[in-house]
Amino acid sequence: MENQQRKIESPTTNKIEPTRAQKINHIAAIVTIALSLIALLTVLSGYLQPPQPRETDEGSAAHIFQLSIAALFPMIIIFLATADWKQPARSARPLIFPAVALMIAFGALFYLEHYR
Repeated sequence: MENQQRKIESPTTNKIEPTRAQKINHIAAIVTIALSLIALLTVLSGYLQPPQPRETDEGSAAHIFQLSIAALFPMIIIFLATADWKQPARSARPLIFPAVALMIAFGALFYLEHYR
């Protein structure tokens, strides 16, 4: 088990290659950032449209937002499961931007639905 936590040296070069968990963690961090940006940009696109009367269907933007949020939570779980918790501050740092983007997205969505 200890081999999974350490970096593995490549036999052909002197480079140190990351382990599988580190690769998965890096990919999960990138996907988390991308999904939070999709959610934020989807909500912000609602501000570009003129106010319209409520319809029975929420529209494609609402569905894109819902799907991005639904896909975000498994990615966060994967990120947290593969993080190196020997360095908690460094491991949690990639979650700062998605957290801020989601706070802005949910705040903007609340304003958009209740006051506009």
